[in-house]
Amino acid sequence: MENTMRRKDRLMSDKNAKELLMKGEYGVLSTVSPDGQPYGVPLNYSYSEDGIYFHCALEGHKLENIEGNKKVSFCVVGNTEVLPDKFATKYESVIVFGEATEVVGDEKQKGLTELLKKYSFGSMKEGQEYIAKSGHKTRVYKITIESITGKARK
Repeated sequence: MENTMRRKDRLMSDKNAKELLMKGEYGVLSTVSPDGQPYGVPLNYSYSEDGIYFHCALEGHKLENIEGNKKVSFCVVGNTEVLPDKFATKYESVIVFGEATEVVGDEKQKGLTELLKKYSFGSMKEGQEYIAKSGHKTRVYKITIESITGKARK
């Protein structure tokens, strides 16, 4: 996907964009329903060089949308600061475009473990036990990244 960002002076390096994906607390997944209705939903995620993982219930609106169209975008906003006297905002953000697909077996386990490392690092043993007991009640998806664009105003 071609980068069509208007303000090239605010383009973040790939390295910094990936760092923001690593440290971001949550992101917004955007999908499109079969009738063309856009849908954005905030969710926890983990990022590794091979993609973005998220978990969810066994059914729901975003899953129906993904089943109809695997193309998604994912946005993470980092630090922001309103500058009232300048009528502006300092910010950092990254947008990913890619395809979301369900992962199973070892890759599902990898995705859940990556989420544990990010959000519950101090409770890895308990988290693995929880996954073993309740992992069948969740689905895990991976966004295979086609493009990443980071933007910042410092």
